[in-house]
Amino acid sequence: MRALDVGIIGGGTAGSAAAVFLARAGHRVTLYERVSEPRPVGAGITIQPTGLHVLCRLELYPYIVSRGAHIDRLLCESVTRKRLVDLSYGTVGDDLFGVGLHRGVLFEALLAAVAREDITVRNGVEIVDLERTEHGGAPRASWFIDVNRQRHGPHELVVVADGARSQLRDDTGTSKRIAPYPWGALWFVGKDARDPDDASTRTLHQVVDGNQRFLGMLPTGHGPSRLLGSTLGPRLVSLFWSIRCDRVDAWRKRGLGPWKDELAKLAPESVPVLDQIESIDQVLFASYHDVVMHRWSTRNVVYLGDAAHATSPQLGQGCNLALWDAMVLADVLAGEERDLAVALDRYSRTRADHLAFYQFSTRMLTPFFQGDEPWLGTLRDLTMPLMGKFPITNRIMTLSMLGVVDGFSGRMLQLRLPRKEA
Repeated sequence: MRALDVGIIGGGTAGSAAAVFLARAGHRVTLYERVSEPRPVGAGITIQPTGLHVLCRLELYPYIVSRGAHIDRLLCESVTRKRLVDLSYGTVGDDLFGVGLHRGVLFEALLAAVAREDITVRNGVEIVDLERTEHGGAPRASWFIDVNRQRHGPHELVVVADGARSQLRDDTGTSKRIAPYPWGALWFVGKDARDPDDASTRTLHQVVDGNQRFLGMLPTGHGPSRLLGSTLGPRLVSLFWSIRCDRVDAWRKRGLGPWKDELAKLAPESVPVLDQIESIDQVLFASYHDVVMHRWSTRNVVYLGDAAHATSPQLGQGCNLALWDAMVLADVLAGEERDLAVALDRYSRTRADHLAFYQFSTRMLTPFFQGDEPWLGTLRDLTMPLMGKFPITNRIMTLSMLGVVDGFSGRMLQLRLPRKEA
């Protein structure tokens, strides 16, 4: 593909990663971000081996690993401490691990990578519409229309990566379904006072009581540094608590005391984190969307990340899928295909199996952990321990956690990662 004029909408994970990949490939890239002064925000995320593979290609792996927490295990227990899910990365490969990371660290690393490339960044510009036109006899291009009805561009290739609440999905004729999840999560990031040598600091630990009470603790490494300096600061842990979206206001009126008592009884190991919460304003709420698009491209527009395929965070794949999207798009455009529409169609076909598996699996799994049908929690408690005992089902569950299952045929994504000691 010849060098293109690319306009990317959204400076989050998918948009920033795509900007870096495409700029390095020689394309002229303009990145539009609605926030005037982007800054690191968010709670803990898990970077799986698929995400680490992409970060290697972006040359960000050493920094991310140095600031994150190595995760070797996912442990989910019932309120009676019965093990429901116990997955170890080591059962699949000795050099495989996840990274518990403050979302702001990934944001800073990608932002710094964007700044190092020849990328035009337009902060404080909220794009709300596209206007397709012929431009100078060249292939069909698009003007970007901002919230003030100002035009920007035009750009030959449009990359929409502005998140699950994107207003730009109506600019494609492909069928789609966007629905908010009724359940979300409260979260708080605090200092991790545990002994660094304790195995719990390398474990994503969840405690559940049915499918309506769900507490998680994710080791989150060290927080973001605005200057990407070498000072690490304290180790962090992210605490999250499942809650129905329509119960958040009642939770706030109820106050911190009863909530902290409830969590302490469910999981006493959460008390050192809960003790750091002094104001209800320190606890933030995140809601989620289920976004289904049956094609992620049309003519000169392609959708990446949550704008294309947002899910609940139950399998922890959001950032990893977004990073993989950006890498695949760059790889497709690096091919010999000269027709942009054909190349983008190839992108959609290349991503179809991988995304279909994780969208379906997440959609099916979520009600067993967050839902309004209590019998699903009971069924989970009966079946998941049995699945974990059989090597083949345990392996499938672990591979799914790693993010490498490429569809329902049993094919796996190929990874290139440094050895774990690195």
